[in-house]
Amino acid sequence: MGKITKALKRYRRVLKITKKPDLEEFQMSAKVTALGILVIGAIGFVLYFLGNTLIY
Repeated sequence: MGKITKALKRYRRVLKITKKPDLEEFQMSAKVTALGILVIGAIGFVLYFLGNTLIY
């Protein structure tokens, strides 16, 4: 039981110090995430296209 209690206290401490992001911070996170998804998608598309082009 000691390990569980200790873990719950740590989790509660982390939740106390976290804060909800303001609108500007949220928008910046959303933009960076969208850019990352687009870059990874573009790389995947190029690799897929090159793979299909070179095979056939």
